[in-house]
Amino acid sequence: MTRQADHEAPTIETERLVLRAYRLEDFPHLAAAWADPEVVRYIGGRPSTEEESWTRLLRNSALWTMLGYGYWAATEKTTGRYAGDVGFADFKREIEPSIKGVPEIGWVLAPWSHGRGYATEAAQAALRWLESARGPQRTVCIIDDGNLASLRVAEKCGYREFARTQYKGSNVVMLERRGTFVTKSLRDSPAQGTARRPA
Repeated sequence: MTRQADHEAPTIETERLVLRAYRLEDFPHLAAAWADPEVVRYIGGRPSTEEESWTRLLRNSALWTMLGYGYWAATEKTTGRYAGDVGFADFKREIEPSIKGVPEIGWVLAPWSHGRGYATEAAQAALRWLESARGPQRTVCIIDDGNLASLRVAEKCGYREFARTQYKGSNVVMLERRGTFVTKSLRDSPAQGTARRPA
């Protein structure tokens, strides 16, 4: 069966953030974040070149056309400031156990936005959108076992460990969540957010 993919990310608003499609003017901010050694400490450990970040921006945007889901640029609602990347992908990773074909959530935030709860707020809103648009389903994430902050975000989003393995020389925790994300307690959360199609 052929599925019609969405071609652009919907806009999602939470209490403090706007998740939206990438724009060309996001590139310098994305590149600066991915070039920061602290940001990539647990994501391969090597700062990205400008060329690599440009490829990442194009890939993040193209995911929507190919899969009907993808990554958003997360921005601070009051200032419009770029806060980072959050969303879903299927990167066809060479990892065991395989997660090919399963939406994999990820989040990477600019240093200025660390410690504010933005990663949890954005990830929860992304999960709500995915399950509203596509129904309850299994999603996964992989996190370096030393990245305690991201492991806490995953736990707050309902992810539970199902395996530990190596990926590109790093020890990683593989986590999954199943079933619906919207519960009574979460329905009233300020991170719930609302989605709208691009104008």
